[in-house]
Amino acid sequence: MKLTGNTILITGGGTGIGRALAEAFHALGNQIIIAGRRQAALDETVFANPGMASLTFDIADPVCIRSFATRAAADYPQLNILINNAGIMRAENLTAQPADLADAEAIVTTNLLGPLRLTNALLPQLQSQPYSAIMNVSSGLAFVPLTMTPTYCATKAALHSWTQSLRHQLKDTVTEVLELIPPYVATHLMSGASDPRAMPLADFIAEVMEILKSQPAVTEICVERVKGLYLAAATGKYDAIFQGLNAARYD
Repeated sequence: MKLTGNTILITGGGTGIGRALAEAFHALGNQIIIAGRRQAALDETVFANPGMASLTFDIADPVCIRSFATRAAADYPQLNILINNAGIMRAENLTAQPADLADAEAIVTTNLLGPLRLTNALLPQLQSQPYSAIMNVSSGLAFVPLTMTPTYCATKAALHSWTQSLRHQLKDTVTEVLELIPPYVATHLMSGASDPRAMPLADFIAEVMEILKSQPAVTEICVERVKGLYLAAATGKYDAIFQGLNAARYD
């Protein structure tokens, strides 16, 4: 991935991994545009990082996504990198049989349909550049699910598969396709920010940026801490890791 001289749009860029990525790429001299629903979070991040820009939009609204993509391309004609980072995570009890599936549907809309729709809307803009890239942020839980968050894990598994297909379809074009696969990172997604078991956000971003610098052709970005999940099936440890990940929450 080309790390400098880019104009980068990062969804969910006001907090957590999105903000940390925005600040890391901003420090390298890239033009950064963060996008999300919460104006206050975007404003706080932009204020702390002079030169960064922000745009508000609702990733759950397909009409809004289309108009947002048109506006982003018009306001930033050099836009050449899209980082699909926005996501939500909620615990679900699949045995409770709720009257509706509002939580599951919201997760699917934000975590899966959002990146698909935004990528589709911005692909002509990205393809018009001399170089462009799409980075989709999935999760180690795409490879071994945390069963208390079933729909979140399923959307990340689907995004992983879709990213592979997108990469293959764009392999002979100007657009590079990457996947960032985080472990459990200390952010405000669920209770991670206060959990000592979570990887510190600064450590995670530092390792990610080092991978990108040292391995410019990398397509799936995995820090050491996520490799147990990422390689669980390949190493024959899937059942043990699945049980270890989930037993403490249900036994």
